[in-house]
Amino acid sequence: GVSLARVDYAPYGQNPPHLHPRATEILTVLEGSLYVGFVTSNPENKLFSKVLNKGDVFVFPQGLIHFQFNIGNNEVIAIAALSSKNPGVITIANAVFGSKQTISDDILAKAFQVDKNIVDHIQAQF
Repeated sequence: GVSLARVDYAPYGQNPPHLHPRATEILTVLEGSLYVGFVTSNPENKLFSKVLNKGDVFVFPQGLIHFQFNIGNNEVIAIAALSSKNPGVITIANAVFGSKQTISDDILAKAFQVDKNIVDHIQAQF
């Protein structure tokens, strides 16, 4: 199966870093301009990004972290097609900082190389 969704982005709105564990996504911009990108897996962690304009298409490979950001003052309309009827979605910040039974701030502080107080502050936002 496949999934199809219309996505409306407010001015400077975003679809934050996330991934689809069971689908590749193809995004087509219908109106406006959108900054998009994805990051390859370890060890390269290379960012592939581009500004898309009306009519442009971008592919986000299955399981890779990706994002979209409206870089302008106007709304953006896009169509996202996913290669599964059940693509799943994991929003990175929600999963890492907002998990039910939080991940230890010691673990996150070490992973992100920041003070535990910063981790506590971020977790409190969720």
